Amino acid sequence: GAGAGPGALRVLEVGAGAGLHSAHFARALPQTRWQPSDIDPRALQSIAAYVEATGVPNLLPPILLDVSQGWETWGGTQPATLDLLVSINMMHIAELRCTEGLFKGAGVLLKPGGVLFTYG
Repeated sequence: GAGAGPGALRVLEVGAGAGLHSAHFARALPQTRWQPSDIDPRALQSIAAYVEATGVPNLLPPILLDVSQGWETWGGTQPATLDLLVSINMMHIAELRCTEGLFKGAGVLLKPGGVLFTYG
């Protein structure tokens, strides 16, 4: 179906895992355009299943993303286009270079006034 309108807040979720958070937040925040991502193919399958099952129009199909790689590889996200970058339950389990990559990417991809939200 059609996603959220052109005025939608653009969100990239890094390390979305099973996709439970993505589905919850996309449903709770219909004014967002929610892009889940993960590095694990099994996680991507699970997220895709959640996207399918929830049928929320503003929840996009997941993309493969390795946060330790440069932002240029992050699914074509352009500099200063994101309103929100979300990372839940990643930093404490991932290698330090992933956290460093997250902050570097956030610095480039977030709009002025954009928010990096981390939890866990």
